[in-house]
Amino acid sequence: MEAKLLDVQGREVGTLPLRDEIFAAQPSKAFLHEFVTVFLANQRRYSANTKTRAEVSGGGHKPWKQKHTGRARAGSIRSPLWRHGGTIFGPHAKELRLEFPRRKAKKALAQALTARFQEGGVVFVEALGLAEPKTKILAGALKSLGLSSRGTLLVLDKPDAALARAGRNLPGLEMVCARDLNAYSVLRSRKLLMTKPALESLGTRWN
Repeated sequence: MEAKLLDVQGREVGTLPLRDEIFAAQPSKAFLHEFVTVFLANQRRYSANTKTRAEVSGGGHKPWKQKHTGRARAGSIRSPLWRHGGTIFGPHAKELRLEFPRRKAKKALAQALTARFQEGGVVFVEALGLAEPKTKILAGALKSLGLSSRGTLLVLDKPDAALARAGRNLPGLEMVCARDLNAYSVLRSRKLLMTKPALESLGTRWN
């Protein structure tokens, strides 16, 4: 399997061989849904926290004696039954993480890339170096490649400070290194712009 390789002006300069295990997988909606569900669940931060009667400040002494007052028995003013008391069965901060094996995550990534590639949503460029870290230059390069910044995911082989600076003012443009690419990022974007070195770096994850 091969794909067109373009330069920053959008001209075809050759072809790239694509590995079948990455771009010729069989996408499964159910499997990808499982990955996205686990991925999003692991992004949550369970920070809500309430105090039990033992954690509320005060209430260390008995409000009144046990008998002969005509009142109901009470052991602490921080009882959950009292105003300003503790909370019964309230939420507590915790660390909850769902496990998803790396082998399955890699399989989900291959299925997502295959789905995007079959839709014509993956563009391969030889290199994306900028003479100056300016937004106008990067926007012009994207336009030459037939892409809009909105919904485009730029996949690089390593962090690039110039590209990051040039793209920070382009609405909707996201950047990621090939080693950090996952199925959710691919499915969330409409177009992928991948450099040739990034493709090679991505392939090492299947070696």
